[in-house]
Amino acid sequence: MPVEVILPKVDMDMATGRISRWFVGEGAVVKKGDLLFEIETDKAAMEIDAPATGTIRNISGKEGIDIPVGEAVAWIYSEGEVSKPANEPAAKPAKAAAIAVEPAAAETVTAKPVAAAPSINAPSNGTRATPLARRLAAEAGLALDAIAGSGPRGRVMRKDVEAAIPAEAPATAKPAPIVSRSPASSQPRPAPQRAAGAAPLNFAWLRQGEGRPIVLIHGFGADLNSWRPMLAAGPVDAPLLALDLPGHGGSPRQTPIDLDAIAADVEATLAALDVGPALLVGHSFGGAVSATVAARGHADVRALALIAPAGLGPEINGAFLQGFVRAKSEASLMPWLRQLVADEQVLSKPFVNATLAQAADAELRTAQGEIADRFFADGTQTFDIRGLIAALRVPVRVIVGANDRIIPASQSLGLPGEVALHVFPATGHMPQVERREQVLKILLEMARA
Repeated sequence: MPVEVILPKVDMDMATGRISRWFVGEGAVVKKGDLLFEIETDKAAMEIDAPATGTIRNISGKEGIDIPVGEAVAWIYSEGEVSKPANEPAAKPAKAAAIAVEPAAAETVTAKPVAAAPSINAPSNGTRATPLARRLAAEAGLALDAIAGSGPRGRVMRKDVEAAIPAEAPATAKPAPIVSRSPASSQPRPAPQRAAGAAPLNFAWLRQGEGRPIVLIHGFGADLNSWRPMLAAGPVDAPLLALDLPGHGGSPRQTPIDLDAIAADVEATLAALDVGPALLVGHSFGGAVSATVAARGHADVRALALIAPAGLGPEINGAFLQGFVRAKSEASLMPWLRQLVADEQVLSKPFVNATLAQAADAELRTAQGEIADRFFADGTQTFDIRGLIAALRVPVRVIVGANDRIIPASQSLGLPGEVALHVFPATGHMPQVERREQVLKILLEMARA
């Protein structure tokens, strides 16, 4: 009997969803686990896999319209099965097969206008790949199905495509070196040379809009998609750009030498995207990075928002860092995720699934373990951003949860008087999730000021 392909529920509050694009077309032959379509909600973008092997028929789920959760959007017929006419519903199977849902990789959106998607009949459509990898392959004239994927379940990643691009491709001009100084040294350190216009960090425009852009930098162990729950709190009219830190998401799996090195990558990415005056927002470790970027003065930062920032004191939950990096299953991961929040009800299934997908990436977790060892050696924050904040001449707001079990909220006390401090009661290390409406309101106010 044919297998029903339904629009899955990927969030607890989800009643409808929109298919942003199909990767296959009517009559396409797919194997179980091949990509079928991408679904987008206010909280996340998810890639939906084929629940069975066969031929796609009767595609009824149109792109860009609201579709009720659980509604059939297509059917998969096995070899030899006769499909019903498109206007005649197929016989519903006794039990629909489960659809595997994985979070979209962080390499989902680029700042440049995205080229038209490849034809849905292209032979590489069934290959598992991140959207950015698909675009890069199309631009380079490479067939995805000829590239070996290094991601989870053989997914083709950006680095796989870049490695497959012929080395003899013409080199682009090199930009002038960016010079940075380490707080511990007065000697300038040239930043690595990069191709002109290249963005060293993975990024995504989570929202388009008018006015001053808001640049979001996530914390340790997360990625740019961790900001999506906050965006479900209300309409956002400002452009929102999210970055992946080194060793996180779709960015290079490297261990930066210090905060200056990470800041230089952030600056180069903003320059490549031609981001002008911006509000810079950082969470946890990303807060320390954001403060460093603002203090260096290379990027045009007009205001700074730090959410549960690291770098204001030596204490940190070292057991959390070690346990989080080691966890490989939901049973071993959940106790650590509960440490992040005061109300574990906010830990939605998509959030847990996304974190589990990262845990399955051994290369990613190895890089993050090295980052933890370097910046949080022996369960200690080995860097201090208090002096950087005190020297800033732009508006700064610090947002913390009173019940933070990762970084004590008390570390945010004693900042300069002109720094606004927002302390939310009954809130843990992720105010942008537990108090998303209030935090989003603060950020939009700062962007408009």
